[in-house]
Amino acid sequence: MGGRRMRHHALSRRAALAGLGGVLAAPALPRGAAADTPYPGSQPVSIALPYAPGGAPDVLAQVLTQGLSARLGGTFVMEHKPGASTTLAARHVARAKPDGNTLLMGTVVTFTTAPYALRDPGYDAVKDFAHITMISDTQFLLVANPRWESLEALLAAARQRPGQLSFATWGVGTTAHLMMVDLMARTGTELLHVPYNGSPPALTDTIAGRTDLMFSTFAPARPHVESGRLRALAIPSTARSPALPAVPTLAELGQKDFVSSGWFTLSAPSGTPPAILAKLERAATEAFAAPEARARLDRLGLVPATPGPEALMDRLTREAALNRRLIQAAGIQPE
Repeated sequence: MGGRRMRHHALSRRAALAGLGGVLAAPALPRGAAADTPYPGSQPVSIALPYAPGGAPDVLAQVLTQGLSARLGGTFVMEHKPGASTTLAARHVARAKPDGNTLLMGTVVTFTTAPYALRDPGYDAVKDFAHITMISDTQFLLVANPRWESLEALLAAARQRPGQLSFATWGVGTTAHLMMVDLMARTGTELLHVPYNGSPPALTDTIAGRTDLMFSTFAPARPHVESGRLRALAIPSTARSPALPAVPTLAELGQKDFVSSGWFTLSAPSGTPPAILAKLERAATEAFAAPEARARLDRLGLVPATPGPEALMDRLTREAALNRRLIQAAGIQPE
């Protein structure tokens, strides 16, 4: 579910030339060669998810698999592969045969955080994948125990008591952690980091007052905000959320250009034929633009992302550079 707004330009010239070379070589292929093979075939296409079943990522994956099946035919199935900061699923796909039958629902963590937070994630975020398209952004909320009436009040207390107020995250080097590192640097505050094994216990302790605040993904925090068990202090987006219109953006509170969201991609192993990648990009873009899909995802704070490999690679590159700097600023040593 963690980065800053970024656009990454990467279906590189080399990849484009490789695709062109494939087209020019096509007439020489024997009849029935891979270039003529319909996609998808009779074999189910597996989409690896880096999370355990349940929650917003599962809903996103359902929209993806159902949308691809409806538009391309064949069978697309979810394969849950949680673990190792999303790198278990990524390694599985990076090493798979590049035939379009093994895909990855990648994340901002997979491609812009784990490569710097881990000594050896087991893959190269750019070279080992054909990045097809961004499929969704996920919004964050800055939430606090209700005793804090505003972000201004909390930051004032933090300046008076350096290191005594605490923030929760779902782990060292996660998007939630790096966003707070950025916020502390911007506001001249020092808060105690309390990492948890997952978002639910972090939210639980913030509700209970054992920690003071945290950045949370939208879907799990929203019901606690609406019930009054958490206070939403701000949203790190360009505009307020229609689902919680009373919550100001961080920019409105003086943090100019503080914009961050998590995101999800559809990616394949490097070397997957360009014709297959083009089919998948078109079908995924149509699936997530469908009104019924948007209605389902908007409720979870899963918002549209700019489609296409160029936008994906532009954002991946820029956010990776930013997160690398934040990881270094936080003193995080690769594990």
